[in-house]
Amino acid sequence: MSSASSTSSTEQTSRPARLAAAAGVTLVEALGLLAGGVYMLVRTLLDGGSGGGDVTTGVTGGVTVIALGLIPLAAARGLWTKRSWSRGPAVITQILALPVAWQMLQTDGVIPYGIALAALAVAGLVLLVNPATTEALGIRRPGQGA
Repeated sequence: MSSASSTSSTEQTSRPARLAAAAGVTLVEALGLLAGGVYMLVRTLLDGGSGGGDVTTGVTGGVTVIALGLIPLAAARGLWTKRSWSRGPAVITQILALPVAWQMLQTDGVIPYGIALAALAVAGLVLLVNPATTEALGIRRPGQGA
């Protein structure tokens, strides 16, 4: 048992702060998507189409956003557990968040959320391409030997 606990503590200490922060940023974005999808779904179901929207479209949109939230959720877990595959979906999440943030910056009432999302996405990208993160995930840089 002591070897399992020492392995666990070794994993904890060998995770660079930048990798942990990247996992945290990706987790926040995942939770935002999941919350947004649940909100869309519940609002659609409670309105029952009386809000002028189509129930099918609202349910489909809510379920889609929830499903999309599972991708960065899996990526955040992968980053936390130092899985090299997780960097790709995490980077894609950050890149896709930038145009969403831009649209939010164009809409009154959600500008602060747009600023927060843009800051998260830029910070996430910086953290994910950092050499310490890349090395911790076991990803070789171009020109780096096998």
